[in-house]
Amino acid sequence: MKEVVNKLLKANKTISTMESCTGGSLASAITNIDLSSDVMHFSAVTYSNEFKVKFGVSQEIIDKYTVYSKEVAREMARSITEFTKSNYGVGTTGRLNCKDIRNDFDDRNDIVNICIYDRDNDIYFDEEIKVTLNSRQENKNLIVERIANVLNEIIR
Repeated sequence: MKEVVNKLLKANKTISTMESCTGGSLASAITNIDLSSDVMHFSAVTYSNEFKVKFGVSQEIIDKYTVYSKEVAREMARSITEFTKSNYGVGTTGRLNCKDIRNDFDDRNDIVNICIYDRDNDIYFDEEIKVTLNSRQENKNLIVERIANVLNEIIR
């Protein structure tokens, strides 16, 4: 994540996150780096659908595609970027090998969708990650590592 923060600093760019299944792990990884306060605008952990909607995710998108979909990850990334006026926004949603009784519509308990939104260029970078590691923490670390890799590829 140090490389991500350094690239953001060099490019004079900012980032914000709206995390669900990662529970703030991404924001924590970013803010563990010196000078991250110069690039990190805001982070929200929105476990509930209610707070995703309060931060700008469309209830209609949740209803149509499910709360764990690529489309909701996109809405999360875009809406947090618009809310904070950051250059980049990241959305994470999915299940880390567990059933969600409030959103019980399929058996895919090992899929996480991430999206990075580049507001300056109006581009979405989507990825679906299959999480198969033993613990929630290991799966969160895997997701954060993948997000860092994508950010390092796209920040100029």
